[in-house]
Amino acid sequence: MNKTLFERGSVGNMNIHVLPTNRFKTFAVSLYAGIPLNSKTVTSTALTPFVLRRGTSSYPETLQFREQLEHLYGAGFGFDVYKRGNYQIVQFRMDTINDSFVQSEAPLLAQTFNFLGEVVTKPALEEGVFRESYVAAERENVRKKLEAIINDKIRYAAERCIEEMFQGDPYRLHPLGERSDLDRITASSLHEAYQNWLQEARLDLYVVGDTTLAEVQELVSSSFALNRAAAHSYAHEQVEPVVQEVRTVSEQLDVNQGKLNLGLRTPITYGDDRYASALLYSGILGSYPHSKLFINVREKESLAYYAASRYDGHKGLLTIQSGIEIANYEKALQIIQAQLSDMRSGVISELEMSQTKAMLRNSLLEMKDSAFEMIAYDFNRVLSGKDRPVDELLSQVERVTPEDVVQAAQTFELDTIYFLTGKKEG
Repeated sequence: MNKTLFERGSVGNMNIHVLPTNRFKTFAVSLYAGIPLNSKTVTSTALTPFVLRRGTSSYPETLQFREQLEHLYGAGFGFDVYKRGNYQIVQFRMDTINDSFVQSEAPLLAQTFNFLGEVVTKPALEEGVFRESYVAAERENVRKKLEAIINDKIRYAAERCIEEMFQGDPYRLHPLGERSDLDRITASSLHEAYQNWLQEARLDLYVVGDTTLAEVQELVSSSFALNRAAAHSYAHEQVEPVVQEVRTVSEQLDVNQGKLNLGLRTPITYGDDRYASALLYSGILGSYPHSKLFINVREKESLAYYAASRYDGHKGLLTIQSGIEIANYEKALQIIQAQLSDMRSGVISELEMSQTKAMLRNSLLEMKDSAFEMIAYDFNRVLSGKDRPVDELLSQVERVTPEDVVQAAQTFELDTIYFLTGKKEG
């Protein structure tokens, strides 16, 4: 039983995706809950999983919660909060050993679903709402995480560039929310927001392991106390970038090293037939040690401590990040823009093409060795509405020509230049 395609089903307006396989010694379980990014709900949604991980109705004390994971032979449990396109995603993950490798009184997969179902749908309550002590502690935890971004100037500059570039767009919001909203959230208001979130979120449950779709559907039915009125889907944003003029934003903080970030827009998103060409474009430009930004800005000119690009195929966005000496701003910007110009003009070597294809090939092939990476890749299909199996993307990458990369490059329009610089003396 080593299938390569996920089998699909649903239970109670939750979408189920199962890859039956005995390649792995564990069950990989991942639940994605996605809602549109919205300034009114972003902070409460971000705070919710932090409170949910504190306790359930059966294990209301955090110590009991953790001990239950140990009873499941050290099962892994965790969550992430992030954004994809204009959606805020909460992802819960569990990693549980296959029963055939241990002696357990009850099936471990069933126990895993009972645990995860309680985490999501039967949290620990106090007088009908979340425990005030849990909410207070996790408010501070989220606050510290948001404050840590300010102290990490690389992350701070990246976030500020996005904020400036997407003013008026939900994408400007940080997935962990706003510090200013935290103090207004109470145990009662958060519990109400949680109930709305559970109704409104698009839910996708993934399982990779030695099981079947029918078994997983049965376990979901018995483990998740869901009473959802409707099913939800992701709207696939049609990106039509219009750059009237390049915005330049300079911000002064107490820093010794400048952070120069650029934001570019493109209509090429994950569902586009040119997606593989955009991957090659970003790879040649700045994703790898052989890339133009790394070689020309960092190595040859010694202008940057780091220089790289990142392509977000769910938003039609490419960002360039670099750390430079403040006095080198003009020269560094000039050389970065020269690399963008070279890409649009077709100054792309055969070696750059072959090395970038090799790097992309390796990362795609390595994905098949990780159950959670396979899940994350398939979730792109849900988000984008585009079914593109790994082998198909591999084939598309191999077929990309330099001319294809140039055509893709010409769709990337510089939108925002953000520079984090030091405070002027006096």
